[in-house]
Amino acid sequence: MTSAHAEADAESLINALNAVFGKHDGLRAAHTHGFCVKGSFTPSAEATSLTKAPHFNSKTPVGVIGRFSMGGGAPDAPNTQKDNVRGMALHFDLGKGDTTDLVMVSAPVFNARDPDQFLALLTAVASKDKNKIAAFFKDNPNTTRQAAWLNARPVPASFATVNYWGIHAFTFTNAEGKKQIFKYKALPVGGEVGLSDEEAKAKDPDFYRPELKERLAKGPAKFTLTAILGEPGDPLDDPTAFWPEDKRKSVNLGTISITGLEDDKTCDAGIFDPTNVVDGIEGPENDKIFPMRSAAYGVSFARRQK
Repeated sequence: MTSAHAEADAESLINALNAVFGKHDGLRAAHTHGFCVKGSFTPSAEATSLTKAPHFNSKTPVGVIGRFSMGGGAPDAPNTQKDNVRGMALHFDLGKGDTTDLVMVSAPVFNARDPDQFLALLTAVASKDKNKIAAFFKDNPNTTRQAAWLNARPVPASFATVNYWGIHAFTFTNAEGKKQIFKYKALPVGGEVGLSDEEAKAKDPDFYRPELKERLAKGPAKFTLTAILGEPGDPLDDPTAFWPEDKRKSVNLGTISITGLEDDKTCDAGIFDPTNVVDGIEGPENDKIFPMRSAAYGVSFARRQK
């Protein structure tokens, strides 16, 4: 396996993202192209059996601030790009200034196993050397899984008509102390809707925002948030590894309801941190990408405040 010359840290990863996509003052280094939304989350009756986390046990809808985005660090990343993930990040308002976050993308896997491999990937791509890039992907086939997944599916017709996954394995703990490993998945209530290649080519490269504004004028965009339940043998430390979803039980956790657009400054005031969990939810212990995301987002946030 090709590895980076130096061990990856948050600063080196942000520098590598800037080397690939350019440095854009005041903007995020990753998932740069996006916009802020608002809504609510209503937990299901089943959620309480899995976790004591407050937003899954609330008797009333929980306020949500969210952000839809395109992957990568290009501020003009076209909404019509097939091999780029769409992102949905959420802050759940737990009251008294407390929040918990959920970060998902439109593919069930990430494109690197650990920070070193991610740095090596970015370094290869930034070189723009076709031979070097090809050699990297040949030596690191797991880094091609996300793009292959996306290329095998149509361009989503909307941020509201595509499935989103949490790529990391979490653990729920319920009130009785029972634990359950799982992964998040959000499914659009209206079903998945994609565009043909010809339809996508005819679209404006920034069509998702006006499309969603028009959609929300008619009613909320809703997603069913589910937990894909893990079983012994499922990989817990490698976000490039698939879980056999068709052989795994899923539990309905509740409904995410996106009701309107929100001032982008609301989302830009902080970060959506996947490690920001609450009692009743634990992140993966040995997944090295998981804590690095929080650190890298923190570096990116500090830089865009300058």
